[in-house]
Amino acid sequence: MNWIRERDALIAQTLAFVQSVTGRKDDLLRPGAPSDASASTVEVVAVEAVMVETEAPQPPPQPQPTQLSPPRAIGDFRTEMQARIANFRKHQERFEREREEYCAETLTKLRAALRDAPGPMAKK
Repeated sequence: MNWIRERDALIAQTLAFVQSVTGRKDDLLRPGAPSDASASTVEVVAVEAVMVETEAPQPPPQPQPTQLSPPRAIGDFRTEMQARIANFRKHQERFEREREEYCAETLTKLRAALRDAPGPMAKK
């Protein structure tokens, strides 16, 4: 995978940079430097430079302008609102009428059921 190679190269470059800045590598490899028994061995890492070709980011496509309807005249808006209100009122009146009919029908059924019900039972 390409990104793994790029990551490893970046880590190696960073390690080499840190060692060159801190001077740790130079102190340990100097011929007259005292050697400790606790000193660790230094491993020289070969850094491979990787040339990465990247594509320039493409700018996002420009959004198409929204087609707006032509502005309405004030009279058109007023007549449209009046028409909507009239439709709403008709709708509400229909619901009211249907509720009244359902209520009347239910009461009629209830009265008929009460009238046809047998009277209280006589005790023997």
